[in-house]
Amino acid sequence: MGSIFATRPGKNNSVPPIALGSHLDTQPKGGRYDGILGVNCALEVLRTIHEHSYETYAPLCIIDWTNEEGARFAPAMIASGVWGGAFELDYAHSRTDAAGTTIKAELEWIGFLGDTDCAYDRNPLSAHLECHIEQGPILDDSKIPVAAVLGVQSIRWYSIKLRGREQHTGTTPMRSRKDTLLTAARIIVAANQIAMKDTSGGLASIAVINSRPQSINTLSGEVDLNLDLRHPSDGGVKSLEHECRCIFQRICQESGVNMDFETIWVSPAVTFDPVAVGFVKEAVKEAGYKTTLVSGAGHDRLDYLCQGLISSVYTARKVPTAMVFVRCKDGISHHPAEYSSPEDWYAFSTPFKADVDD
Repeated sequence: MGSIFATRPGKNNSVPPIALGSHLDTQPKGGRYDGILGVNCALEVLRTIHEHSYETYAPLCIIDWTNEEGARFAPAMIASGVWGGAFELDYAHSRTDAAGTTIKAELEWIGFLGDTDCAYDRNPLSAHLECHIEQGPILDDSKIPVAAVLGVQSIRWYSIKLRGREQHTGTTPMRSRKDTLLTAARIIVAANQIAMKDTSGGLASIAVINSRPQSINTLSGEVDLNLDLRHPSDGGVKSLEHECRCIFQRICQESGVNMDFETIWVSPAVTFDPVAVGFVKEAVKEAGYKTTLVSGAGHDRLDYLCQGLISSVYTARKVPTAMVFVRCKDGISHHPAEYSSPEDWYAFSTPFKADVDD
């Protein structure tokens, strides 16, 4: 799958490596820290250990997972998903970009198809640890540089195809139109309203819309949308989906537009290993930072629930997994303004000591 596993041997190499990983791919317009920080943090850890000639008990491994963002090839987290058993290899290899190029073809072209099986049982790990920017405003608002992560929220993606009628803008009365683009606009507003009234942390987003034909004096007859739903629980996402389906269908009936509503990706809520999370919480506490944050829903909650797309979702299916979040300025992510300071990267680091216990 093109993922890079860079392993440093330990005293006992019969033990699978302990991995520190994330991803290097990003979104069309940024940023430079999402995922990339995690890979570089892992590199810094191994470089420091190596420079001090320290021999760990188990091997350590840096991982750069392929196509975690899903910006070019959908769905997201495809390589870690194959490794964790969520996707078949043939399915992953057959995913295409907008031009119809497959992942396998691109990996062959750049020489990164690889000869190591992308599977937990044939390329195992002992644990997976990931450092990642928060991608939201909670840490920055709370003036906290780092926090432990309890798990990952439930995420579902949908494809919505609307089919109305192409009509002349100058000769078709307003009451006689099957305005597909107007219907899409009403659906976008409705999705926002559904999430806004959810008091338990639900999110609904429509960030992709394509209409045809593109002509200033012709009403679009075809509109394609992508809907992104997220919630701390699987049940919460299902509830949001049900409400969206019902309200969207009513809007379409009122407009005389047909709708095809298809689920294209499901990522259930994940709870990280409590022991692994405990190590992160202990490090945060020793550094002098509190781990109680104010959530986006406006109520107190211990630690934090990740709302992004991360490889740890699928590694948690197979091995103990934990994450540390680093704050990002103003909570901005997937944008050129995405920024996390060096002071925060090293917020709970300590001088290296080669005489520590294994």
